[in-house]
Amino acid sequence: MTSVDVSTQAEDPGPSGYSAARLRLLGEKERPGPPRRTALARLTDDWLTGLFAAARPPRGVALVAVGGYGRGELSPRSDLDLLLLHDGTAGAREIATLADRVWYPVWDLGLALDHSVRTPAEARRTAGEDLKVQLGLLDARPVAGDHGLVAGLRTAVLADWRNQAPQRLPELDALCRERAERMGELRFLLEPDLKEARGGLRDAQVLRAVAASWLADAPREGLDAARRRLLDARDALHLATGRATDRLALQEQDAVARELGLLDADTLLREVYEAARIISYATDVTWREVNRVLKARSARPRLRALLGGRSGGGKPPIERTPLAEGVVEMDGEVVLALSARPERDSVLPLRAAAAAAQSGLPISPHAVRRLTAAAKPLPVPWPAEAREELVTLLGAGESTVPVWEALEAEGLITRLLPDWERVRCRPQRNPVHTWTVDRHLVETAVRASSLTRRVGRPDLLLVAALLHDIGKGWPGDHSVAGETIARDIAARIGFDRADVGVIATVVRHHLLLVETATRRDLDDPATVQAVAAAVGTPGALELLHALTEADALATGPAAWSTWRASLVADLVKRVGAVLAGEPAAEPEPAAPSAEQERLAIEALRTGEPVLALHTQPEASDDASAEPGERGQEREQGQEQEREQGQETEPQPEPVGVELLLALPDQPGVLPAAAGVLALHRLTVRAADLRAVELPTELGPGTVLVLNWRVAAEYGSLPQAARLRADLVRALDGTLDIPARLAEREAAYPRRRGVTAPPPRVTVAAADSRLATVIEVRAQDAPGLLHRIGRALEGAEVRVRSAHVSTLGANAVDTLYVTRPDGSLLADEEAADLAQALEKALR
Repeated sequence: MTSVDVSTQAEDPGPSGYSAARLRLLGEKERPGPPRRTALARLTDDWLTGLFAAARPPRGVALVAVGGYGRGELSPRSDLDLLLLHDGTAGAREIATLADRVWYPVWDLGLALDHSVRTPAEARRTAGEDLKVQLGLLDARPVAGDHGLVAGLRTAVLADWRNQAPQRLPELDALCRERAERMGELRFLLEPDLKEARGGLRDAQVLRAVAASWLADAPREGLDAARRRLLDARDALHLATGRATDRLALQEQDAVARELGLLDADTLLREVYEAARIISYATDVTWREVNRVLKARSARPRLRALLGGRSGGGKPPIERTPLAEGVVEMDGEVVLALSARPERDSVLPLRAAAAAAQSGLPISPHAVRRLTAAAKPLPVPWPAEAREELVTLLGAGESTVPVWEALEAEGLITRLLPDWERVRCRPQRNPVHTWTVDRHLVETAVRASSLTRRVGRPDLLLVAALLHDIGKGWPGDHSVAGETIARDIAARIGFDRADVGVIATVVRHHLLLVETATRRDLDDPATVQAVAAAVGTPGALELLHALTEADALATGPAAWSTWRASLVADLVKRVGAVLAGEPAAEPEPAAPSAEQERLAIEALRTGEPVLALHTQPEASDDASAEPGERGQEREQGQEQEREQGQETEPQPEPVGVELLLALPDQPGVLPAAAGVLALHRLTVRAADLRAVELPTELGPGTVLVLNWRVAAEYGSLPQAARLRADLVRALDGTLDIPARLAEREAAYPRRRGVTAPPPRVTVAAADSRLATVIEVRAQDAPGLLHRIGRALEGAEVRVRSAHVSTLGANAVDTLYVTRPDGSLLADEEAADLAQALEKALR
């Protein structure tokens, strides 16, 4: 490192001194990572030493670096944690003056400073009262002054820490758990806090403190490298943003990746997640060992009391409880039996893992390490026992997760399933997803384990759950890629040809049921026939139904609801009937609910619109409610929206108001109704439009029934009478909705935000015999549905039914349209309509 003139820095703490040298150092691209952090710490040491010397300190005083600065790990925007330590012989005024002469130049440069002034006794007392202070002092390092004073404090603090460890470590464990609950798990966050989230730099510091207590030690393999990787990412984040931040925000990730010389933001997140996974696993193992040691220590006095104070001449024998061949439980962990020979037993890793998961016990890291080093690779295809042990492991439920992670920490999973490497720690850039791809696959298997009683082949369900998103490590449609990979893996692990085909089919179509149920008209026989043709057999349909639910539940709370479940169940029932050989049902008008029928009859009798507003509860568990009573919601799951390359915000089951509207069939209904809602600042979260043939005593007639799930943008909801009046005016042409919307937009222009992708309108290959299916995907905005309706009216097409949903900032609308006479559009007409609609929405 180029030396810097200390006296110059002391006299001139501005750009020509320390500040300029600091800027030069941070601008050096050839010295990133640990060398730069160390050099910055030394440069800062030299500068502070100059300040300290220029202040002419009395004897018995030292300037001490603590925390990260004490470890010599200064990031570009790190705080300076400093302690002015004195032996108490100097006067209070003299010490205060000295402190000011050191602190003020630091503040003048705009550096963040965490400072304190204490004697050794005060420092020890404060450490005893404040755990965070004690942790910082464990890394105390002298910068200038009386080094002996600092050495004495370090020795005393370390002795205090070791003596008080049985009391302080449980307190530290509780603090870590509280922080993890508040900040989340770093490796599963799209915008993680590199320091405070679980598995971050704070936990790495805690592991060092636990090791210093001599009570337990963390697994060392890869831990230092993981910590360096997070520190490097934080350095790059500071340099890219120019701010002292630890939060890796989405908008900063590309710049941070470039700073680190990485390919892209996904590569950055994978590296960060991998580092966090190592630290999290080490944290789990360490705290488990701490608790085991503390429990054993607390049990010894009770044991001595029971024995009447006799020691028994030695330690009690260690109990080993057999769990499986070569696998035993010892001291609350699963370990290898003394007779185990992993070099001769290639199934032993899976047998041990399955035994641990089934018994709900952690598997010893030492056992996993030994298995990794000594076990022979499994033959291909796997023997039946190995396949059965894998299925047993996957079917154990929640206890599968920690066992799986223990195997993954030592590389056993990628040895067993090489394709796992491509999805390991792979981010999913959608807030609706709780997990990375690899963890999502395991969580799906966990969810599927509770559904195994619903299917005839639970083994196929569990393996398909583990593999359903395995194609996300490859370019293109992950379902298509996943089918090929799943076929190879299923054959590798020993399934026969028929079972391999079923697993491949289920993986290929794992999105089919929820996509179809939420986006297509289930009253159209072509919809049901298409699903039946893709699924092929009742057994595959049964597996696909269970996997659909498990996949959604493992995605996150926003991906499943009782309403989606009812839609999927309805589709499965219809497809099952077709696969069972029952004749396909002819198209029939949708059966209205009692309230819809009442409103429709009133609309037909009066010839005018009839409305009803109902408060909609959140996440009702009434799965048996009729479609009309639940708002006819055709809400596309956010999981499927992500598959189309769009990001959505997580939305719980919508809360708001259900608006039922019935009126005689006539042109302009959709744009008029949507426009009136937009004028009244009502957000449409989900909607359904159907033409219902309703024979009555007044004579047969067609009534349009609209079911809307709406919520007020702000303020209270409008009265139904006002909505109805404006709708009547819109339909007779006396209310110019486009002009009113344009006036409001001019008066209150919307703020510019992130540039949204352009709208996309496509003709769906639905093979419907009833209508041409048009899909619209666009950024949600006031009046969007009104514009869609106007464009369709202008194209002189009739909307047979519409399935509209709002997913965060995105609208996903499926429209079944025909010519005015009810016939389907020709291919060229449909393509022209899609192009015109897309143009109208830009």
